[in-house]
Amino acid sequence: MLDDHLVVRFLRHYGQGTLTSIDFSSYPWEILIRQARRTNLLSRCAFFLCELELLDKVPKQPRIHFINSIKLSDANARSAKVEVKQIYKALSKAKVDFVLLKGAAYVWAGNNASKGRLFTDTDILVAKENLVIAETALANSGWLTSSLDVYTQKFYREWMHEIPPMTHLKRQTTIDVHHTIIPPTSRLKPKPIKFWQQADAAEDMPGLYVLSPIDMIIHSATHLFHEGEFEQGLRDISDLDLLIREAIASQNGWDKLLHRAVELDLVKPVYYALNFTKKILDAPIPEDVINRAIFQAKMSKFDVKLMDVLYGRALATNHVTNKMKGQGVARWFLYIRSHWLKMPVHLLFPHLFRKSWLNLTGQKDH
Repeated sequence: MLDDHLVVRFLRHYGQGTLTSIDFSSYPWEILIRQARRTNLLSRCAFFLCELELLDKVPKQPRIHFINSIKLSDANARSAKVEVKQIYKALSKAKVDFVLLKGAAYVWAGNNASKGRLFTDTDILVAKENLVIAETALANSGWLTSSLDVYTQKFYREWMHEIPPMTHLKRQTTIDVHHTIIPPTSRLKPKPIKFWQQADAAEDMPGLYVLSPIDMIIHSATHLFHEGEFEQGLRDISDLDLLIREAIASQNGWDKLLHRAVELDLVKPVYYALNFTKKILDAPIPEDVINRAIFQAKMSKFDVKLMDVLYGRALATNHVTNKMKGQGVARWFLYIRSHWLKMPVHLLFPHLFRKSWLNLTGQKDH
């Protein structure tokens, strides 16, 4: 799957330990850089080259792009850690515990998914009963929501799994405050308390947590395969590949992963994660594990084949060097599907109608 995507082949070489075998002098670096930049993976590719002490083998002109992307990634990580400390300062005063999510969590935990990981927003999880206290504490420290319209405020606060994004007045940094990982109106019903029960506490910072390694995988899988956003889908697949290799494959923890997915009512997104990290990046996942996930997710052969076709197109790079026929249709279908999964019919159709009208009239939406 996606065999003709150069950035995919590069990531596979790294995972297979064969990156040293490529022809550095004639390698199509320009195409790799363009595809990797489009998918927000340039810093990660650069990190891999640097980690294996291969960067000096890259010709001078493309090497400059890799060096600059490493500098950007390092600066991003430093800024993220500063931002987490500021969030911690605000919330610890209010005695509100919180869990770091996604990119900020990878950087803070220092796991393999932090390698060259770029992100802009800081995502955190707080208990729903502490949501008002947390929002007030953050507002008192300079984070404010933008002046969103009444509908959007209602959309976030009644139906979504997070409050409207908060932006710091001085630093212009954004924080997304979640009270669960998917909208409460969704068909899947993971209980937030279960994530809290196995979260890992940060050293010397009481009240700050990151998800357990297995729950990081499950959350990443759910975010990618439940939200319907694919512009950076290949980067998220790379995240999953690194997380799975580090936390599961290295310890043969497949039973624990599948058991936890069942416990959290998130088997289907975990199946998709296992299936597509193996098919796209050749992650070392046994076929019997994928078959068990299919069985637990109660997916028919038709479902499996249909989603292979759709996600196989939706997760492509969407770059001029790799235009894939049918990608737009696949992404549209999965976008509609994501809303179907998140919202009951009486909310879904008015919401989609409103979004379509705003797009047609050129107005902004949340």
